[in-house]
Amino acid sequence: MATFGALEKTILNFPEVTVEPHFEKISFRIKKKIFATFDEKNNKVTVKLTEIDQDNFSSLSSSIYPVDNKWGKQGWTFIELSEVNQDLLTKTLTSAYCEVAPKKLSEQIRNEEK
Repeated sequence: MATFGALEKTILNFPEVTVEPHFEKISFRIKKKIFATFDEKNNKVTVKLTEIDQDNFSSLSSSIYPVDNKWGKQGWTFIELSEVNQDLLTKTLTSAYCEVAPKKLSEQIRNEEK
């Protein structure tokens, strides 16, 4: 089970991330583009993934699944924070960050993973 503290710690380790309100949620952004939001009321994270990453992560855990509308078809994916393990959460957040971040920052993160 992951927590908001673990989520926030993971995200804030990525370069140049900013935290801003987004309606009733907290958004995490890179260069003003949202790559993740946190819905405290539902203890749910929404991330932006490629379609392939969305399929891959969704197949690994029932706690990760596409948003039920056109946003889901664009890669937006829910993560049930109380049901996902920290390792899978970190991998999913990393993919979301790299999907939205400029190439230079994305490559920096990918190189650190090796």
